[in-house]
Amino acid sequence: MRNCSEDWAVVKGVGDLGTGVAYSLLKAGFRVLATEISRPLVVRRTVSFAQAIYSGWVNVQDVKAQMVENIEEAWALAQQGIVPVLVDPQAHVISQLKPVLVVDAIMAKRNTGTAQSDAPVVIGLGPGLMAGKDVHAVIETCRGPNLGQIIYRGRAQADSKVPGAIDGHTWERLLRAPATGIVSARVEIGNLVSKGQILALVEDVPVKSNLDGVLRGMIQPGLYVKEGTKIGDVDSRRDRSLCYKISDKALKVGEGTVRAALKLRGKINPSNQEGV
Repeated sequence: MRNCSEDWAVVKGVGDLGTGVAYSLLKAGFRVLATEISRPLVVRRTVSFAQAIYSGWVNVQDVKAQMVENIEEAWALAQQGIVPVLVDPQAHVISQLKPVLVVDAIMAKRNTGTAQSDAPVVIGLGPGLMAGKDVHAVIETCRGPNLGQIIYRGRAQADSKVPGAIDGHTWERLLRAPATGIVSARVEIGNLVSKGQILALVEDVPVKSNLDGVLRGMIQPGLYVKEGTKIGDVDSRRDRSLCYKISDKALKVGEGTVRAALKLRGKINPSNQEGV
């Protein structure tokens, strides 16, 4: 394997936010390899590179992601502008590839194994990682005026526990498992749905929509989930095209990640926090 990987980035976790980051890095000129767990619980599957784990490949807007078995396959695909997705929960590929950049987009509540020594530039998303200790920089993921901001010391804002409002709806737009068991879908992402309509079953327990709208997301059918797990999302705006577009939030986080990566790679000495 080549010793120099100065244009490589590894993104750990490519759900909707991680995909926004990977997409933005690719557009900025990085070659991107994504790592995932074997059965990702991704709700917005149509805009998540993680879907390649189930379907073999996926197109998100104008970028293709494809599942690979090893680093050699990943290297070959990246030359074609394709994002390789590797099942590698511990991201062991980092030690093989030696990328210039690692992004922890797992969005865990705590650090699950990312270290500043993983690469010359290591960036984390959300409040589970501390800039200056776990990573070199953290990107703010909380909606609001600071979304996408780069933090070089400390943590991002704590999770408010309240889902972001879409068209004025927060909790009611989410679908959660009413029981523990296997999920089976009754409608497809992009379908128009009505309030009270059964959208899925968890074992034999129905999951009903709380809104009129369009089914924006649903986890992969056949997955086993625990009661209370988020399994879907209904958008009352009824715009089917939004089911296939990376969200403004994910792109904003991606833009912040690119800015931080370029600044840190260029060895610019950052202050405590961007804009401060």
